[in-house]
Amino acid sequence: MRLHYLIISVVCTIFSTYAQTKPWQGKFEPIDHMIAPPNTYRTASGAPGHDYWQQRADYQIKATINEKTNVLTGDETITYHNNSPDDLNYLWIQLEQNINKKENPDFGDIKGNIQENMSARQMQFLTRAIDFPAGYSIRYINDASGNPLKALVNNTMMKVILSTPLKSGDSMSFSLGWSYPITDRSMFLLSREGYEYFPEDNNSIYLIAHWFPRMAVYNDTEGWQNQQFRRLGEFALEFGDYDVEITVPDDHIIAATGELQNPENVLTKTQRQRLEKAKSSFEKPLLIINKGEAEANEKKRSSKTITWKFKAKNVRDFAFASSRKFMWDAQAVKLETHTVMAMSFFPKEGLPVWHEESTKAVKNALEVYSEATFEYPYPVAISVNTSNVGMEFPMISFNGGRPKDGKMSDAAKQGMIGTIVHEVGHIWFPMIVSSDERKWMWMDEGLNTFLHQRTIAERYPEFSHTTPKSIVPFMSGDKNILRPIMTTSDNELLKQFGNNFYQKPTVGLQMLRHSIIGKELFDQAFKEYANRWKYKHPNPGDLFRTLGDATATDLDWFFRGWFFTTDHVDMELSNVKWYKVYEENLNIEDQQKKKSVKIEGNSVAEQAKDFSNGPDTITVTNSSDGEYGGFLSRLDDAEVRKQLKNKNIYDVTIKNIGGLIMPVTIEWIYTDGTSEIEKLPADIWRLNEYEVTKTFVKEKEVKSLNLDPNFEFADTDMTNNSFPKTENKSDFDSFKENLRSN
Repeated sequence: MRLHYLIISVVCTIFSTYAQTKPWQGKFEPIDHMIAPPNTYRTASGAPGHDYWQQRADYQIKATINEKTNVLTGDETITYHNNSPDDLNYLWIQLEQNINKKENPDFGDIKGNIQENMSARQMQFLTRAIDFPAGYSIRYINDASGNPLKALVNNTMMKVILSTPLKSGDSMSFSLGWSYPITDRSMFLLSREGYEYFPEDNNSIYLIAHWFPRMAVYNDTEGWQNQQFRRLGEFALEFGDYDVEITVPDDHIIAATGELQNPENVLTKTQRQRLEKAKSSFEKPLLIINKGEAEANEKKRSSKTITWKFKAKNVRDFAFASSRKFMWDAQAVKLETHTVMAMSFFPKEGLPVWHEESTKAVKNALEVYSEATFEYPYPVAISVNTSNVGMEFPMISFNGGRPKDGKMSDAAKQGMIGTIVHEVGHIWFPMIVSSDERKWMWMDEGLNTFLHQRTIAERYPEFSHTTPKSIVPFMSGDKNILRPIMTTSDNELLKQFGNNFYQKPTVGLQMLRHSIIGKELFDQAFKEYANRWKYKHPNPGDLFRTLGDATATDLDWFFRGWFFTTDHVDMELSNVKWYKVYEENLNIEDQQKKKSVKIEGNSVAEQAKDFSNGPDTITVTNSSDGEYGGFLSRLDDAEVRKQLKNKNIYDVTIKNIGGLIMPVTIEWIYTDGTSEIEKLPADIWRLNEYEVTKTFVKEKEVKSLNLDPNFEFADTDMTNNSFPKTENKSDFDSFKENLRSN
């Protein structure tokens, strides 16, 4: 097809106007080649495909805590369901407790090396001077007939070699016997489990997590997820049903994943009555075990044992806490279709704040997350108080934050409540929307922190919470050490992972919700993602595709920049030109008053620093027939000039200094004291990724302009966002002014 010469001329003019002098970086190109391609397992819309499959593992476990030796001993039977299209010759099992062996590095050496003065605890992190016995002792691995299976251990992973292949669609059962010394949490940095010792009363709180050999994930994107556990990248696990029996001293109280099956054997009649009453207490938590009863247990130190029995349906893990120190409160939370029991377990050292705030925080998280995603599906949600940790598991979380002498600062209380909300929120991400934490930490931490911060903003508005401004110091950092969000979990620096995997994804989702897509449409899309992938294993591409699919919004430019690069936002309001249309019918005296320069053709006025010189003028001439090409209709040139009469025309030039594409928000402040906000989509950068000029017609004269006035886009340098330019005083000038004022 031949294009009319006029069209060619116009197109060439447009592209010359937008020509960029720096290399094109393809910031608006699709990210298809950066994420896994769609297939019959995972569709191009971001939904599971019609051939999607995942494995399943059911567990029967009997475990015993020996309080004298601090050894946990267990026997388990695993029933593994091969739903994949593949026959399997071997299975991989996770042995996370082996990470605590001395030959494995601790996180202490990441924080720094030897210094002239350092505490014994810091030295222990570096040198493991005290050699704590750690790791599994595997007593046996047998098939369903009791015959031994060959197994090879590679640090935190164990390969079980099958005598005959496990065919696609078949299931098999096998059993394991094992034990390990429960770790002293004070001896390891970033210790998520183990025991906390209380020397004053010679008791401990046991946090028992990643404690039993568990099936690794086998999936459609990478086969076996048998990446070694290095503490930072957490878990990738299959769903299943659990039948668990735990034997402990008979004065211990256990909080666990699942529903208690034998309350009549482990709770007193009074405790059972209180628990039943709590099921209808919707206004406040009721104490199941009070302070006096907990203190009596502390002194008892029984040598007898008792077995607690729990069952959990369709969960990907099981954890529990056990101690004679526990107080226990509970409250009913009414959701749309069922009632959930929110509970807290804590020692007397947590009073009064834990009884006042913990179960309330659980309730707030249950309600906000259920509204934002899908209704919480399990019967209980538990918060356990411990020191120096926040850690999540299905139906239960371990949460730090403890008063000193019954007192807690406002900041410490905010941190404690935030931790509880965050860890309960993890029951959605990744305990139900089961992303691979070992590979993509941001997929659970970032999405969960986003909803955690929404919960804080809605239920605790007096608390500080994450906003785009929160991420500016990090994004302004040294590009030599910054990594993209799309960095696998164990490859991020310890001092940066909080910002990169928690805060930056949170801010990105906040931008999408508040400033790019809009709340209603974004919320529907986010809920769509959560519901598509609950009880399944999503990858980053599934999230990106779903958000685009469910909003009809091209977001590849956003995902490319925010998740795959270390670019930052720095928009500069580099120039503003003010024009008025030249009016032939004005007398010479008025013309001289109204204009400083007459502009014709493509000549450019000298850049102004402010509006003090008044507007430049534009001559609007009649259109020639050649401009219309084959069109027979004509504009009324006089009417165009009439419509622009007395209007103020502003040419605004904005530069992208930081490299990260974002929408542009302009605040117009007029000479009459009024103002307005105008929003431009990110699409304005499509033809020039470095600089754009946009023309605006205003009824009023403008006094000044500001970019991103509400700080929606994490602009790292607000000093270049205004016109006229605002002069920033140097530290020396401020010092001189202070001297003069004194």
